[in-house]
Amino acid sequence: MNEQSKSFLYKYLNNASPTGFESSGQQIWLDYLKPYIDEYIVDTYGTAVGVIGPGKDYKVVIEAHSDEISWFVNYISDDGYIYVRRNGGSDALIAPSMRVNLHTKKGTVEGVFGWPAIHVRDLAKDTAPKVTDLFIDVGAATKQEVVDMGINVGTVCTFVDGLTELNNRYYVGRALDNRMGGFMIAEVARLLKENKVTLPFTLYIVNAVQEEIGLRGAEMIARRLKPDLAICTDVTHDTQSPKYDKKEQGDLKCGAGPVLCYGPAVQNNVLDFLIAVAEQQGIDFQRQAVSRSTGTDTDAFAYATEGIASALISLPLKYMHTTVETVHMDDVRNVIKLMYETLLALKGNEDFRYIK
Repeated sequence: MNEQSKSFLYKYLNNASPTGFESSGQQIWLDYLKPYIDEYIVDTYGTAVGVIGPGKDYKVVIEAHSDEISWFVNYISDDGYIYVRRNGGSDALIAPSMRVNLHTKKGTVEGVFGWPAIHVRDLAKDTAPKVTDLFIDVGAATKQEVVDMGINVGTVCTFVDGLTELNNRYYVGRALDNRMGGFMIAEVARLLKENKVTLPFTLYIVNAVQEEIGLRGAEMIARRLKPDLAICTDVTHDTQSPKYDKKEQGDLKCGAGPVLCYGPAVQNNVLDFLIAVAEQQGIDFQRQAVSRSTGTDTDAFAYATEGIASALISLPLKYMHTTVETVHMDDVRNVIKLMYETLLALKGNEDFRYIK
């Protein structure tokens, strides 16, 4: 990673891109990508696509999603406290005492998720907070004061925490799920350009919106692009830290390499292709099985149009959907390498059907 890449990583990861409000992050991503692509597409809801080698018969997608979990203002009390509802899979358990940014048309308003002190709670009756228990304090004394700040029902809120590094080994922050994926696919584009690679197919580098509420951005762009092949990247659980059940969630570890997924949405011939590339290039990888769906944009691509040959390369991550999501730097490098080497290995005429 060069200094320009690292600067982009921090700018992109620290920017807020809540589901449905991804435009500022998409602009950062696209501005970084433009020197490495031939043209770009932006759809109605904000999915951004860099295009390399447009107009060729065979079309390949590499994909990540850009949105992060967040909160919506749902109710403002007469005395100026703000109550919320989820926008995506936000965790009520981690919210109390967290700092929050409320994104208004007047600018960002700072607030905190308040919580009663331990001294005044009946600890014998303490339970995990529900979303309806949460409240945000922006220092206002009345509802009108909150409204005058530009806050209204529907204002979106994100946690403040930014990207840091841990022990020169891990990246830590909120929204690594899955803007780290957006970073990785952008780095693939940079490597292709800097190494003067000419691909025998059109490559679409897709940064999709609205994954966290049902894979919606991928669903829309898959119908538009109709690629022959889609290689998606997202995060998956590191199961080594406490309170994970390996028998249920698999034996996956940060630092042990990209995770290749087995499941109905994953086209097995594409998966075998990825495994062969990883083995030929000496890239350590892990395996994961899912029972029905991957829960990622892979599902949206796989079942779009007449069916798109799709596979998933996952980045192992600790503490998903918290403000301290944690990934290993080696895994980031190796996901980039596996995607890059896979593109180099493709001839642009692959027919991945099982029966021909």
